Amino acid sequence: MALNTQRLDRFLAKACQVNRKQVRLMLAQNRVQVDGIVAQDADTIIDTFSKIMLDGQVLQANAAYYIMLNKPVGVVSATRDSQHKTVLDLLDYPFKNQLHIVGRLDLNSSGLVLLTNDSRWSERLTLPEQKVAKRYLVTLENKLHQAYISAFANGMYFAFEDLTTKPAKLTIVTDYQAEVELIEGRYHQIKRMFGRFRNQVIGLHRFAIGHLPLDSALALGQSRQLSAAEVTAIFGHKKRTVID
Repeated sequence: MALNTQRLDRFLAKACQVNRKQVRLMLAQNRVQVDGIVAQDADTIIDTFSKIMLDGQVLQANAAYYIMLNKPVGVVSATRDSQHKTVLDLLDYPFKNQLHIVGRLDLNSSGLVLLTNDSRWSERLTLPEQKVAKRYLVTLENKLHQAYISAFANGMYFAFEDLTTKPAKLTIVTDYQAEVELIEGRYHQIKRMFGRFRNQVIGLHRFAIGHLPLDSALALGQSRQLSAAEVTAIFGHKKRTVID
């Protein structure tokens, strides 16, 4: 879902119903601001969330929204579904229909789901080269043992996709629970990896994405907006300023 971008002069020509020559004059007269800075270059690239002002009047000021949800089991990570309640059904924000899902969880999994209308942010989160880790608490039917740790760290070959999973970190918490950290998300990957040991996953809860943990104050089904600091901190380093 690409973020809409365009040249500043094209935006101004359409928004003000003027020709390009008049736009160039506006810019030369320092009448236009982009995100609080006087803009003089017609080639400036703006996007959906750039704040554009002309003579002190706002032409565009769309807000970017970032939501953290504690998804319960039995809710689907979709915007609509004919059989089950969706993550959007749990939200009570006037802008909820603008949102898309970042990092889905299946019907029988719970925990951290992110939603946003900022596709540049969501695409960055899912880029393989970003190596944004997802962390899960997994509850198993049978006891765990040390062999799981090296098996996950070495990766596992899946013949159906003809690929070997990237190294994953497994930490044994109790005899029947483990924390798993992945930097990829193949189809039912965690369940299939434990399936190699004939050990059924009976509970799967995601408690962190990147450097962003699930807020412990959120009960199942509850959500809140991320702060600007959280939006940038999820990557582990500074990113562009966002509008709260």
